[in-house]
Amino acid sequence: MTETYRFSLPNGLRVIHSYNPTASMAVVNTLYDVGGRDESPDHTGLAHLFEHLMFGGSVNIPDFDAPLQAAGGSSNAWTSNDFTCFHDVIPAHNIETALWLESDRMLSLAFSDKALEVQRSVVVEEFKEVCLNRPYGDMGHLLFGMAYPDHPYGVPVIGRDFHDIEKTTQEDVRRWFHSHYAPNNAVLSVVGNIQPRRIKELVTKWYGDIPRREIAPRLFTDPALPSSPRLVETSGNVPQTAITIAYPMGGYKSPGYVAADLITDILANGQSSRFYRRLLMPGKLFSDVDASILGTEHPGLLLVNAKLLDQGPEAEQAAIRAINDELRQLTESEVDPAELSRCVNRLESDRVFSMMNPLQKAQSLAIAEIHDENIDDILPRYRAITPEHLRAVAADILSPSRSMTLIYRPR
Repeated sequence: MTETYRFSLPNGLRVIHSYNPTASMAVVNTLYDVGGRDESPDHTGLAHLFEHLMFGGSVNIPDFDAPLQAAGGSSNAWTSNDFTCFHDVIPAHNIETALWLESDRMLSLAFSDKALEVQRSVVVEEFKEVCLNRPYGDMGHLLFGMAYPDHPYGVPVIGRDFHDIEKTTQEDVRRWFHSHYAPNNAVLSVVGNIQPRRIKELVTKWYGDIPRREIAPRLFTDPALPSSPRLVETSGNVPQTAITIAYPMGGYKSPGYVAADLITDILANGQSSRFYRRLLMPGKLFSDVDASILGTEHPGLLLVNAKLLDQGPEAEQAAIRAINDELRQLTESEVDPAELSRCVNRLESDRVFSMMNPLQKAQSLAIAEIHDENIDDILPRYRAITPEHLRAVAADILSPSRSMTLIYRPR
């Protein structure tokens, strides 16, 4: 049986601990409230580059990974438009090693010239591999640039161009660190077989003396909604035509967010979904068709992505008509309660099983904490959605007048 405890330090660090007496491994997860949305428009990709730099050693520990691996642990990280997350998985009896390492790099990086040179090169090569040399690699740049012309979300997390990464200086790195990486801008979540009193002792020991810092304010406003349909057409070295249709929707805390998430599940989650049964299985138009939401803090996008079996204008128009017909049904008719219930049950099952994974649970706890919500209150919001509410949200989001379409053809 697991129990969850919360406390905060005077320096602003929020801590959430899930005590699981049956677990042999523990997870230390640090979520910083900083991501691509905090970058300057003329210097992008810095949040992702800095994720790499956090493994370059701190003032007192020149090699982050060596002590962790010696204690039987491993580490990784990710960056999104909204957050940056670092996690360590380690035997529970060695958890102090992970807290020591994470607290020291929160206190101060080494700001090594060699680390900056190496990680700049790594990220530049990643940009070239992912965005320039991979089929459809620049779709994110094209789509987000169309959807968010005047907002930080208009640039993928990896950056607008690899030249932005190449020009990053030590001054840029230091400024980013001191204005975002601070205990008062982070949530520390711990999952494992460690007594709550022991966690509080260790966290206070290693994090208590780290000073608060002044966090840089966010200077942008929410993106403006399109007043008419938008279209971008391009071609490249790709095997088949890909079409993405995007619709603006609210951010995480908006009233329609949960319903939008369920809409994409009804459309494309599993073999009982509408897209699978009605668009993919007939085998006439699509080799793949999917729907998802970005899941962003600020107003985001509901996406429909498809790859076509045939090329040419007729195939493209037929595919778009077929997708629009499915979307229109959601806006004009209420879903069957059994269909909605099936989607909610699937979501609940997926969530219950994911919470059995200590790493997934630690990250979910941290994200819930940064949203000032209880993780146990999330599923009831999905269960409360009615067919009537779902249809109203679909009608609001899936408006043809606000659609943004990207067509990517083989050259």
